Amino acid sequence: MNDVYDDLIAFHGHSCPGLAIGYRMTKAAMELLSGSHAVDEELVAIVENNACGVDALQYVSGCTFGKGNFIFRDYGKQVYTLYNRNSRKGVRVVFSPQNVPEAILHNREEFASWLLTAAEGDVVSLEEAHMEEPEPARIMDSVKCESCGEMVMTTKARKTADKTVCIPCFEKHQKP
Repeated sequence: MNDVYDDLIAFHGHSCPGLAIGYRMTKAAMELLSGSHAVDEELVAIVENNACGVDALQYVSGCTFGKGNFIFRDYGKQVYTLYNRNSRKGVRVVFSPQNVPEAILHNREEFASWLLTAAEGDVVSLEEAHMEEPEPARIMDSVKCESCGEMVMTTKARKTADKTVCIPCFEKHQKP
């Protein structure tokens, strides 16, 4: 293993095949984009699952919800799209295992090790992504929910007949 992957394990909490998959996917995409770790919003990631590998993507790429350059689409697919705002190039990377020895599929440690050392073409496929540039992050005002008293972004607040409320309070009042 290498220092980055060891640091990634510390960040995620354990080594597993999912983390290795995310690491290989992110590394391959970033090499193709000639991108380095995002300091701000110059790199944008769109992920199609919320599994372990996404921690690898965030750690290696620097794309996070907090910076507004991390977009989650709940499709349940091992697919990431990375877009470099500076070069205006994007890449879609798909986990597509090839030539995995059958004997290691049920051994998490051996499978993770294989994923980290296999040829790139045996782990991922890459294709240029043609897309509109994702919107930059926007800072939104917040208001106090008139039901629970917690702050909520104005774009997420809901109006009832007489109050401005957060989504959970709105949903609570909508149930019969």
